[in-house]
Amino acid sequence: MTTRNTRTKKTQPTTSSKKATVSNTASKSTKTTAKPAAKKTSAARSAAAATVEAPVPSALPVGFVSFVGSGPGDPELLTVRAVDLLRQAEIVVTETPEHAALVEAFCAGAEVVDGGFGQDGQPLTHAGRAKVIVKQAKTGKRVVRLMAGDPFVYASGPEEAQACVKANVGFEIVPGVSSVTAVPAYAGVPLTDKKHREVAVVNCSEAKIDWTQYADDRTLVLLSAVSSIADVAAALVAAGRSAETPVAMTRVGTTTEQETVVSTLGRIGTDARAARMAPPAVTVVGDVVDLRAALSWFETKPLFGWRVLVPRTKEQAGALSARLRGYGSVPEEVPTISVEPPRNPLQMDKAIRGLVEGRYEWIAFTSVNAVKAVREKFDEYGLDARAFSGLKIAAVGEKTAAAIEAWGLRADLVPSGEQSAAGLLEDWPPYDDLLDPINRVFLPRADIATETLVAGLLDLGWEVDDVTAYRTVRATPPPAPTREAIKTGKFDAVVFTSSSTVRNLVGIAGKPHASTIIAVIGPATAKTAEEHGLRVDVLAPKPSVEAVVDALADFGASRRAAMLEAGQPVTKPSERRPSARRKAT
Repeated sequence: MTTRNTRTKKTQPTTSSKKATVSNTASKSTKTTAKPAAKKTSAARSAAAATVEAPVPSALPVGFVSFVGSGPGDPELLTVRAVDLLRQAEIVVTETPEHAALVEAFCAGAEVVDGGFGQDGQPLTHAGRAKVIVKQAKTGKRVVRLMAGDPFVYASGPEEAQACVKANVGFEIVPGVSSVTAVPAYAGVPLTDKKHREVAVVNCSEAKIDWTQYADDRTLVLLSAVSSIADVAAALVAAGRSAETPVAMTRVGTTTEQETVVSTLGRIGTDARAARMAPPAVTVVGDVVDLRAALSWFETKPLFGWRVLVPRTKEQAGALSARLRGYGSVPEEVPTISVEPPRNPLQMDKAIRGLVEGRYEWIAFTSVNAVKAVREKFDEYGLDARAFSGLKIAAVGEKTAAAIEAWGLRADLVPSGEQSAAGLLEDWPPYDDLLDPINRVFLPRADIATETLVAGLLDLGWEVDDVTAYRTVRATPPPAPTREAIKTGKFDAVVFTSSSTVRNLVGIAGKPHASTIIAVIGPATAKTAEEHGLRVDVLAPKPSVEAVVDALADFGASRRAAMLEAGQPVTKPSERRPSARRKAT
């Protein structure tokens, strides 16, 4: 890759510097070698002219700072080294507001210093930011200077590192994925192929650029070109490039807000203005742009850019949100229920004692929360998995069975068909007084659980101790902007994973707008949604988080394909507004 600066400035050789601190020995050495140096070849003199003198440290560094590249925007593009340093950091000097999410994710407890603005609220210059970094490094704490993209690629890393050298502060550079390569890749535009092997990167923020040197067919990557793209395109055409040369401009690349405009040099000014393109954006000029039609992989994800509401407890939303992000959506977690201990713990205490004493033949877990509640009681009493010896264990589904297995146990019964209370009853054996020494089942559940399982077990001849292991409490209402977004259709979809999430969301925030796609985890949840006046668009083929998200993605892919086939622009559900709230059918 050939990177060209927009302005070239010759560096003159110097024998002394007022800013550099040089020992007396070093000074004498410079004087004694000055005469022989004059006899060097012209090539050697050129190399010497390009060498910048650095101070000779007289002692160990007085501090240390890690310059860490955060990449172009997608937090998953952080390097392993970057994540490691962020987790160890005691002080983090940030650069952009977007770094707040990285600090929250990896730097719990670290002091955050705003590297963008000073204490007076004014933007910091490079020199001012360098002083802040040096000051923090001299505290002796583990300091990370978090920088967008790569510290040494169109960034202030070199200047700030030089300031560390002058202050005798040690440093290291942790390269980040540069937007120069990452943003085109996320747009489906390769910078090179078999026919085009040379790339030039141009920073268009400078006033004067000689565009005649880019008149050939090299691929150009233009930075900071949004406001001047019409003039840049005209200059390239005037320099000899064809007006039909393909151009792709991508804003906020590698994020779910990414947007790409594909045009030509002759039309890009008008097209970018019509699309309201705004910085930050990376522009690619060249025939490689034509490959985007086949290679666009990010913006074509089935849920790309969808804002999806996830009404679950904070502890349970993680896996669901991660899977949604994998399909290109932007999940927003809104806790609707809180899991709390039962008001009266005596019933649970009695049941645990009965379990240890051999009172039960079976224990049936109907949720991961039930497993967690029993396990917490075991820890409270100093018990372990050995207390389950001789006891048969049933799990309502694979997720619950996995939680049991994580405890070192294995479920004896998991539904072979539908993963629900009804599915569990279909496989549950009837009580046989000859084969079963005990006829009692321990059923630890939520306080609002349905009676389906209890009634079915009684019909099979079993006695059931239906014990409240935990309570589900309605959470506090979300902030006003979130409630407004729910009611006005700013969310593209909502994923309901239980009947309680439907009831509680409607109770604390109101009904989702008619344009919002409703996805549910199973038939019971679908019935509850319909009872609240919501039409279910997506029903998971089996009751699991993975299945409901996959089903929503299938819905999004089919919807996108239908729009393309009809020759319509691909829009999100939130961009369409039905005239009336849809009714349950």
